[in-house]
Amino acid sequence: MTAAAPPPRSIDETLALLGNADYVADRALATVLFLSLRMKRPLFLEGEAGVGKTEIAKVLASALGRRLIRLQCYEGLDVSSAVYEWNYAAQMIEIRMEEAAGAVDRSAMEKNVFSERYLIRRPVLDALGGEAGNAPVFLIDELDRTDEAFEAFLLEVLSDYQVTVPELGTIRAAEPPIVIITSNRTREVHDALKRRCLYHWVDYPDAARELEIVRRRVPRANERLSAEIVSFIQKLRGMDLFKVPGVAETIDWAGALTELDKVALDPETLSDTIGVLLKYQDDIARIGQGEGRRMLSEVKAELAAAE
Repeated sequence: MTAAAPPPRSIDETLALLGNADYVADRALATVLFLSLRMKRPLFLEGEAGVGKTEIAKVLASALGRRLIRLQCYEGLDVSSAVYEWNYAAQMIEIRMEEAAGAVDRSAMEKNVFSERYLIRRPVLDALGGEAGNAPVFLIDELDRTDEAFEAFLLEVLSDYQVTVPELGTIRAAEPPIVIITSNRTREVHDALKRRCLYHWVDYPDAARELEIVRRRVPRANERLSAEIVSFIQKLRGMDLFKVPGVAETIDWAGALTELDKVALDPETLSDTIGVLLKYQDDIARIGQGEGRRMLSEVKAELAAAE
């Protein structure tokens, strides 16, 4: 196994670490991430969908040479899906084979079938199994989608970094994983869990930072096109839409227009590709009914005046 890289030793190193992976972060995010690594505290990231919360964990795992373990949360998530379960089919086969061989020692048989060999480690237990000095990055994604009962269980796990498997006993982490928790704030997460974490709200980037993101993530995009895309999306975010586009949609739109060999936006291209940017029909209809053309004219005029 490749040795893990040491955590960054300063905020500037943290910014560089993210930047080297083409993640354009502001200093506030780099600061809280640096502190989370130094203090060995979970980092709780809230923000709208598509602003890059999940990407932070991916970049961190890649930059530090750690395994990324992702627990994708959803309504109804339970312990067997998140922590562990037994391989019942394999256990039954083992029991039948021992019975066929004439084994009658029930205690030995039980000890055999309830062993690590038949334990299926789900993300929580897997995250606690990292080696000292090479603990994984544990991404708990969209925690707000789970119910309060699972949230309470997770609070207990993050308190001691251990879980109890009745048949095996308590399993403790040799070294706590690097924990990143994300939430789209579809519901409020309990204060008790937030108190265990360092907190950061991941907002939409300003125009300059978003333009730098497009340059890094879609390097083939025409410079003029990139500027028009970012300016148009910045205006969209000021509107009362059902779902304003996130950074992920900005990157997708820039990539799509580049594939179409576009060097600038025009009303026809906007109409044809708006489904890459907006994902709700009411929003698409509003932008398509003259509003988009007006905004595009404003964007071109503002960029021309700035030249």
